Amino acid sequence: MSEKSEVAMPITLTPEEQAVWDAKAKVRVLLNLWDLSGGKMKVKKGDLTKRIVRTNETSQRYLGVLGELQATGAIEYSLVNRVTLVELSAKGKEVLAEGLKSKDSLFEFDGSQIGTRLGNSLLKWIRHQDSAASVRVEKGKGDVGAIASYNDFKAVAIDVYDSLNRDYNLDDLVPIYRMRRAIGERVGRSEFNEWLLEMQATDIFQLMAGETPDITPDKREDSIIIPGGTLRYYAKRLNP
Repeated sequence: MSEKSEVAMPITLTPEEQAVWDAKAKVRVLLNLWDLSGGKMKVKKGDLTKRIVRTNETSQRYLGVLGELQATGAIEYSLVNRVTLVELSAKGKEVLAEGLKSKDSLFEFDGSQIGTRLGNSLLKWIRHQDSAASVRVEKGKGDVGAIASYNDFKAVAIDVYDSLNRDYNLDDLVPIYRMRRAIGERVGRSEFNEWLLEMQATDIFQLMAGETPDITPDKREDSIIIPGGTLRYYAKRLNP
């Protein structure tokens, strides 16, 4: 269902009005995508389109906005069984957070009343951020945030690997699913996969199959599939 209680964009806009509308639309798209996906999962592009297109609008109005979000890495597309899926990246979460909290942000709700669904999405985002902030404070890691670059990921992944290997006596074979879960929402699933494979390509980690007697569907999903379709369950650090 679309956000029908919001004011739709006029048919024609000046370049200045278009720039303002685009800036607001990007935040609204990211907020809806975060709500649909729970901040983790990929969702059907069609489901996202249904959420963002308002009364008297068409999906064509959002092609430019979606294209820019994809170009900047805020959202990522994939094709599964001929269905286009879209995912909110770690960078996308940063863009969303900045767009909602920044005093310089152009984002605001249009009209005298916002759609119930979008309003509830915003409330969920606020509560999620408050909860995440509380957890970080309790752990004494108030400066922990999203991982937005390969170099940042590399440092975190090595630290997580070393900690798990040491604390759980894993004999230099650390399950990838445990690394993914330890890093958590600081990085998107696609970035985790891409950057971990990059660390293998540069001989930092060797990703291995090995014995997997405790494998379960959720652990398999949180492991990694290398090009060619083979599951890799463990990571082994090379030349520590």
